[in-house]
Amino acid sequence: MELKIALLKGDGIGPEIVDSAVAVLEKTAEKFGHRFIFTPYLIGGCAIDETGLPLPQETVEGCLASDSVILGAVGGPKWDGLAGDIRPEKALLGIRSAMGLFTNLRPAKLYPALRSASPLKDEIVGDGFDLLIVRELTGGIYFGERGYREGRYGTEAFDTEAYSVTEIERIGKVAFEAAMKRSKRICSIDKANVLESSRLWRKTMHELAEKYPDVEYRDMFVDNAAMQLVRDPKQFDVIVTSNMFGDILSDEASQITGSIGMLASASLGASKRGLYEPIHGSAPDIAGKNMANPIATILSGAMMLRFSFGLTAEAGIIEKAVDKVLDQGLRTADLMGSSPDTPLSCTAMTEAILKAI
Repeated sequence: MELKIALLKGDGIGPEIVDSAVAVLEKTAEKFGHRFIFTPYLIGGCAIDETGLPLPQETVEGCLASDSVILGAVGGPKWDGLAGDIRPEKALLGIRSAMGLFTNLRPAKLYPALRSASPLKDEIVGDGFDLLIVRELTGGIYFGERGYREGRYGTEAFDTEAYSVTEIERIGKVAFEAAMKRSKRICSIDKANVLESSRLWRKTMHELAEKYPDVEYRDMFVDNAAMQLVRDPKQFDVIVTSNMFGDILSDEASQITGSIGMLASASLGASKRGLYEPIHGSAPDIAGKNMANPIATILSGAMMLRFSFGLTAEAGIIEKAVDKVLDQGLRTADLMGSSPDTPLSCTAMTEAILKAI
């Protein structure tokens, strides 16, 4: 196969971790006889510095002309003083919207080799857990009407949470289909005891659940879900929830796996083209120090091979290579805990994974 892949390296550690993913993808392509054509485009703070915009039109057009997209990270203190509509993070919402990406898949897996890195007790994590958070990505409070107005106590800011039946149904179908391929268990997270948008969410999910009688379905309030994730994460298999709740819960899930540097994500729409990225940020404090953990971005590349291109064997080769280096005890700094051993650099971890492929 010959495939065109857009690279949005972004800011901070973004260029380092994307370069690692590219190296692994190139090795995999060589092994299986594919050809991947990588084209970089600007996004985030570096795009602001170059063009004055966090998401230049050239970047949007380049992503739409590609077979899929890999994103590093955006943002940093250099751009914190900018207005909200031109901050680097605005580019993330913009590119998701431009590509029509309404689904975010965030696996949270605790590898047995990393049990000691999890903040949870051994009796809670057991031999590990493997759950999938399905997050709605283009609706809700992040995309709702917002602004300033005169309120009861003077000037106030507002952000609006709104969901349609269509938006809920399409993300719900993704979650139910995912559950059918796993252990057929799904938990829908909302705040239906308080929010009208959540009441519609719950009603729509109940109606959808009737079409999947083989799937064990339940509802849970978001505050309880946050507690249950740390009390007993193994009770969950597929979690489906709104944009904001999914954003928060997936970061919580990342921490109980041992490190946010381990978790990949896929943003998908109606077509095969997707946006693949680690769920962590730009980590400006370690940018340029060759300390970043590249595994989340490498695993994001594996998700791209599986979900966008149907290259299951190729994705599996990468995932098994990551398993192998972790089983060998190889760690980047974020996975070390109190170990006296010297951690691997970003490039050294990448080389270890390349060797294992």
